[in-house]
Parts: sequence; C-alpha cells; structure tokens
Amino acid sequence: MYKAASERYGKMKYRRCGRSGLKLSAVSLGLWHNFGSSGSYDNMVNMITSAFDLGITHFDLANNYGPYPGSAEENFGRIMSSVMRPYRDELIISTKAGYGMWEGPYGDHGSRKYLIASCDQSLKRTGLEYFDIFYHHRPDPETPMEETAAALSYIVNSGKALYIGVSNYSPEQTLEMSQLLRGMGTPLVIHQPKYNMLDRHIENGLQTVLEHEGIGSIAFCPLAQGLLTDKYLNGIPKGSRAESSAFLTPDAVKNTDLSKIAALNAIAKKRGQTLAQMALSWALRGGRLTSVLIGASRPSQIAENVNALSAPELTAEELAEIDAVLCK
Repeated sequence: MYKAASERYGKMKYRRCGRSGLKLSAVSLGLWHNFGSSGSYDNMVNMITSAFDLGITHFDLANNYGPYPGSAEENFGRIMSSVMRPYRDELIISTKAGYGMWEGPYGDHGSRKYLIASCDQSLKRTGLEYFDIFYHHRPDPETPMEETAAALSYIVNSGKALYIGVSNYSPEQTLEMSQLLRGMGTPLVIHQPKYNMLDRHIENGLQTVLEHEGIGSIAFCPLAQGLLTDKYLNGIPKGSRAESSAFLTPDAVKNTDLSKIAALNAIAKKRGQTLAQMALSWALRGGRLTSVLIGASRPSQIAENVNALSAPELTAEELAEIDAVLCK
C-alpha cells in the first residue's frame, strides 16, 4: 500500500495561477507519452507516486492521449482508484478536448455537443467526480467562440470542473475568450502554450495578454521533446523518442542545429546543471510562467527535472550568453 512521503511539500515551489486562488507546482507531470496502452502499468504507477513524493501535485491529461486515444485517462483512473485515491484533494488533475476523438461530425473541435460529451467521457474513463482544470485544446475556426465559451462555462457551473483553461490560442483569441468567460462569471484561469528555448513565440504578445488578463500559464514541451537535453548530441540513441514518435522524428533531430545544443549544454555544465535542468530554469525565469509541464519515461527523469528548482536563478550574464547562442 502506497503511503506518500511525509516531506513531499518541503522542496517543491508553488506558484499562484494568474489572479486566481489556484496554486500549481512549478513542475507538473504530463501524461501525453508513456501512459497509454503500450506502456508498462507498473512504471506508470512508479512515475505518478515518485512525482507526488517530490511535491508535484498537478497531473495533465487530454481525451486523446494514448495510444489508443483515451487509454492514458483509463490508466490514470486505475492509478487513482487503486493508489492515489486518499490524496485526491491534494491533486490538480486536468484534461482537454479539442482534437479528433471519435468519428463523425461531433467528435472534434469546439462545439457545445463535443466539449460536454468529451468531458463526460473523460470523467467516466478516469472515474473522477470532477476535473480541477478542463481545457479547450485548440481554437475552432468554425464554431462561434461564444458557443465554446458557453460550453466551458456550463462545464464549471455543472460541477464537472473547477477551472477553465485554453491551449494553443493566439493572443487575440485568448483575449476574446477571456472577455467572454469573464462576462459569464467563469474566468479563464490558465493557458497552456508550447514554450522553450527553441520556440519563444509566446513572448510576442501572448505573455502580455496573460499578464493583463490575470491568466496563469503552463508550458508544454519545455525541453522541446528531448532536443534540449544531451540525449541527441551524438546521434539518435536506440529506444529514444525520436525512433518511435510521430512528433519528434529523426529528420527533426537532423534539422536541429546541434552545435547550438552543445553550446547550451556547455553553459549548463558551468552552472552545475544538466541541459534539461537549465532549460527548465530558463523557462521558469522571472516568474512569468506558473509551471512547466514535463514528460517522462521513468521516475529518475522526474527527479532530475525537479532538481532544477534547487539551482540559483540564471544571472543576467548567463541569460545573455544563452541568447547569444540562440541568435547565432
């Protein structure tokens, strides 16, 4: 029988999510990879419990995470019912809907029909009574945003979720959704964008909108799916994500300027960090992000990433050195 570590809240940092009352662990665990039907269930349990013992309280899902779609939610539900149920009130559990999930015209995008049905399905798969955060996973160009906002507001008002978030929204779309939801009495609490040293698009307007509107942010792919580690400096190792993932292909690795990665790795070594740790320190710099969303294939990776929080803040000189590498 699992018993959580008594010192689990001793080292983790918790950040307020925008102007809401919600706090998130600075490092959160995403279940995009390695929690589907092809993964080892025992390893999934070890990763969840190891993360919680390290103070990670936020676990992030989506309706289509797998493979097969929905299997990550099913496996997480098994873990919740058999291992983590006593700690439910210490956890922030999120899921999303917005990408293709089932056949036909009602299984994708942002209609009221799709979002509410998807939320109900996700609750059944996980066995939960509610989600802490429910996200619209991507904007829908065909559905009026008023309809999507009303569906999200209903999900909160009906008790299916406590907070609403969006992901992959542009600055303009985020502002519009925030204003719509505020008018419905259901504020937009969090945005989940892609953000890392190699993809800094949120600095071009989105962060300004989030700060103005009082919306928190959690970055997915803060390690660029492994590119911002030392894993690929000498080629593509056997068993790595680039060998099997549709999202990080061998061509993507080959097309990355690995000399920049090597230079960043050298800066990290001077700081006494791994490149992955420095990449997380960089993403969390200045407090503009609420949390970084890591993925993992084993518990030791989670521990390494959480250790990034023990490092001193990046200095102005180190940030300038990193920028010089990235701008080459």
